[in-house]
Amino acid sequence: MNLNVTVGPARCVMVLGTSSGAGKSWLATALCRWYARQGLRVAPFKAQNMSNNARVVAGGEIGSAQYFQALAARAEPDVRINPLLLKPERDTHSQVVLMGQVSAELTALPWRGRSERVWPHIAEALDALRAENDVVVIEGAGSPAEINLMASDIVNLRVARHAQARCLLVTDIDRGGAFAHLYGTWALLPEADRRAIAGFVLNKFRGDPALLAPAPQQLEALTGIPTVATLPMWREHGLPDEDGVFDERSAPHGGEVTTTIAVVAWPRISNLDEFQSLKAMPGVRLRWARTRAELADADWVVLPGSKHTSGDLAWMRAQGLDRAVAAHAARGGAVLGICGGLQMLGEALIDPHGVDGNGPGLGLLPLVTEFAPDKRVVRRRARFGALHGPWARLSDIEIDGYEIRHGRSIEHTAMAAAGARASAVMPDQLAWQNGAGNVLGLYLHGLFEQAAVLQALFGASVRTLDEVFDGLADRAEAHFAPGVLRSLID
Repeated sequence: MNLNVTVGPARCVMVLGTSSGAGKSWLATALCRWYARQGLRVAPFKAQNMSNNARVVAGGEIGSAQYFQALAARAEPDVRINPLLLKPERDTHSQVVLMGQVSAELTALPWRGRSERVWPHIAEALDALRAENDVVVIEGAGSPAEINLMASDIVNLRVARHAQARCLLVTDIDRGGAFAHLYGTWALLPEADRRAIAGFVLNKFRGDPALLAPAPQQLEALTGIPTVATLPMWREHGLPDEDGVFDERSAPHGGEVTTTIAVVAWPRISNLDEFQSLKAMPGVRLRWARTRAELADADWVVLPGSKHTSGDLAWMRAQGLDRAVAAHAARGGAVLGICGGLQMLGEALIDPHGVDGNGPGLGLLPLVTEFAPDKRVVRRRARFGALHGPWARLSDIEIDGYEIRHGRSIEHTAMAAAGARASAVMPDQLAWQNGAGNVLGLYLHGLFEQAAVLQALFGASVRTLDEVFDGLADRAEAHFAPGVLRSLID
């Protein structure tokens, strides 16, 4: 079906939430695919994202959620769809990425001092997307009713006004208090902004929707806004969770567990979305490990990416996880380090420019990492050479991945002279393996997003991203009131 929307500027549909985790990213992704399936040119947009899950696109890096939304929209992702990305490095400090590039100047500014500096870039990016597309699906952040932040808002109400967006307000009913959340959010908005809300959406509902009556009708009587969709709880939608580690499962579909994979979940974990396929892999138990006990029976231990490598390594030592990982490796257990995890596997972290921090590594690979002030952000294809041990099945497989890192790792010359060798098993020192073959370090993100890798390691496959996006759109179409999605852009 084609909706025959007049070309340019694009109609804008915005997904706001009553809180973080309400379902904004999920719903925005579903809408991107639904409108794209109507034959429309669609682009996603989120003015500001705070996440250590990032992807490399034309122009630099953006939040992973907008990357997936662009793919759902059948559009080529670029930095305009997420002009401002905040990457937390410590509890009170974030690296600021503007239009895909790290800005040291903005990083040094106080939080509220950035708004007026970045707004022209946000508005320009949004206007460019509107000029090129029929529909722009905009995602808000947190809640638009954070009254302590309204004066410096550049991601919710200011964007909605600029885009003249029709807004959906989504809430997580599984948490309880959903109708109070919806009413309270609406009540705290300025009158003009209330009028932009076209409908309420109840997300993650369990049970019979008929039992909700008469609350939706009462809410509409109070606000004038209808509840336009009740979306059932759906854990297996297949979209990576942007805001945090996803729930563990014992095994998919109740099947037998053949491989337990423990991913060390340190405080500044990054790019965790690349493990989504393992969550859906038959026979695999994926576990987020924060204690030694959670590593005890693992077949594989994975050290993922980190936004603060030396800090997360210090956290590991404080938990005793360094000893647990070393013991696992000593028993011949498989260990995989990705990006920051690779750097931790080495002998030492050297930081002459004050980028991340100095410190001793875990000593499982005879490597030394030196941090550089410039950040390497690039998409990359590279092929494994000959591997041995538990990773031998990856030999000669090509990876289409991405690099987001400071630092370069090289062999420790003194240790190499003493006989402790590491083999570079990918061009340009992108991957290293120890002599025993059970420890592998890799700088490329995206290993478990390769169909050939999953087939080699597990003899199985998972749903493609296109199938995931179509499933999201089907779910939205089935549970929104008839005609609502079309009316949002009429």
